[in-house]
Amino acid sequence: MAARIYYAGDSTVAQNNIFSYPQTGIGQTLSLYLKQAHIVQNYAMNGRSTKSFIDEARLAAIDNDIREGDFLFIQFGHNDEKIEDPSRYCAPYGDYQTNLETFINVARAHKAHPVLITSLYRRLFDENGTLIENTHGDYPEAMKQLGAKLDVPVIDLCELSRKLLIATGDEASKKWFMNFSAGLYENYPEGKTDNTHLRYEGALKFAGMIAEELKKLGGIYAELILVEAPTDN
Repeated sequence: MAARIYYAGDSTVAQNNIFSYPQTGIGQTLSLYLKQAHIVQNYAMNGRSTKSFIDEARLAAIDNDIREGDFLFIQFGHNDEKIEDPSRYCAPYGDYQTNLETFINVARAHKAHPVLITSLYRRLFDENGTLIENTHGDYPEAMKQLGAKLDVPVIDLCELSRKLLIATGDEASKKWFMNFSAGLYENYPEGKTDNTHLRYEGALKFAGMIAEELKKLGGIYAELILVEAPTDN
């Protein structure tokens, strides 16, 4: 049976257009790993935290449409961290967990399946080429603890992407992020140094990590994912 994946998140997930190209969100590329019948409904929006996503009725829009057997992927943290902005900030072991539980409850009220996904690691290397530790503070751990408490699967993209960045290194990992020299893209003639947002190659890479973790979860989660290349036969 076809299922819909509702994806709630921030700019690392969100749909982009030609005017922000080559920036690409994970939600744009995840469908490449899914069996053809399944559809990604990408509700992610740049700059949103769990708080602002709820306050702007974006979760309410999902609540109005999600149905039994669908999935709700929940990936927040980058903007919940912004203590200087009361419209977005949520303490990791306070409102952040409370808001995540609200997302989970929306899914479960419709007999849909919530999945928590920790934030993509920031690509921050020091002058010695060593990846800076703990770029998201307590937020990934707070999400994992809530998932364990509420029996919700957690895909730890933060840790998976951290390990990949270490293995790949400073220079080679730039190809995944909006970090490039002048003259490469028409929308950014002066180049860009952005170690949070992704290019297409990065969105594809990290969506693939999520797909592999869904396979490992097994059952209804693994059933979403392609296991071999489709043929014309």
